[in-house]
Amino acid sequence: MSAGFQLGVIGSLALSVASSVAIVICNKALISTLGFPFATTLTSWHLMVTFCTLHVAQRLHFFEPKAIDGQTVILFGLLNGTSIGLLNLSLGFNSIGFYQMTKLAIIPFTVLLETIFLKKRFSESIKLSLLVLLLGVGIASVTDLKLNLLGSILSGLAIATTCVGQILTNTIQKRLKVSSTQLLYQSAPYQAAILFATGPFVDQLLTNRSVFAHKYSAPVLGFIVLSCLIAVSVNFSTFLVIGTTSPVTYQVLGHLKTCLVLSFGYTLLHDPFTLRNILGILVAIFGMALYSYFSVRESKKKSTNDALPVSQMPDKEAEPLLATKDSSDTKKANGLSHDC
Repeated sequence: MSAGFQLGVIGSLALSVASSVAIVICNKALISTLGFPFATTLTSWHLMVTFCTLHVAQRLHFFEPKAIDGQTVILFGLLNGTSIGLLNLSLGFNSIGFYQMTKLAIIPFTVLLETIFLKKRFSESIKLSLLVLLLGVGIASVTDLKLNLLGSILSGLAIATTCVGQILTNTIQKRLKVSSTQLLYQSAPYQAAILFATGPFVDQLLTNRSVFAHKYSAPVLGFIVLSCLIAVSVNFSTFLVIGTTSPVTYQVLGHLKTCLVLSFGYTLLHDPFTLRNILGILVAIFGMALYSYFSVRESKKKSTNDALPVSQMPDKEAEPLLATKDSSDTKKANGLSHDC
């Protein structure tokens, strides 16, 4: 793993954390303080502004668009848009505690899907660190766990669509050799379209208020514009992180954002907190540190193995066969690199 690639990964992670925390603060002011509760409709505006921004960037030759199979892009965009709507519905029809459990369930379900369908292997160390992380976030954020049938169904659908969407984000970028910018540019219109069409109905179902009847004062419009501008960075960094790392790493990063937002609320906004919240955040941060350590260690180990010359391989009897097996061995090695 080159130093430039490592810096790129660190930069994408930092951008994702900073932009996500910023948009949470902005949206909290918009929803709680200014009384604009239409989250799904707001997300459709985020995606439309993101697409328009990328279109301008493309016209100015900041990146070159790359054609992707139309059916793939449409299905991918609709799937991601649906997952956002389902997550919002899950929050509306469940208690906060059950919604947090839904978000926590995304990591193990992603691991399960990647293990079954992509044959990806997760070491025991990685699994242990993820368990510690989930335990900490659960302690810090999960309170009441009131269950209902409709809410449970919505949560299950939200988990499934979110996991599949994030796995596809990573898979499409690697298999089709497209950048995060190119994929986001192609799929954003379809994500925006499904949320733009369904958002007002979802929001009215959750809030009993119409987004069209809302009074748009100057402060509300100002925060909506600010939220949309920050969302460009959020959407871009999301695709960038998943493309350069993995869906599981992105979910780990998401829980780091949760801890940062909770900490921000406790320290600066004087939100109520208990010793349990503090203990949970500390345990979660410890789990993230373990995950980062084991991930970096395994990446270095893989890089070392990939760089090992053939002459240093332990099987000396294989040496006379190099001339006839070189081509097939190279193909196998390339195939394995996609699974790791």
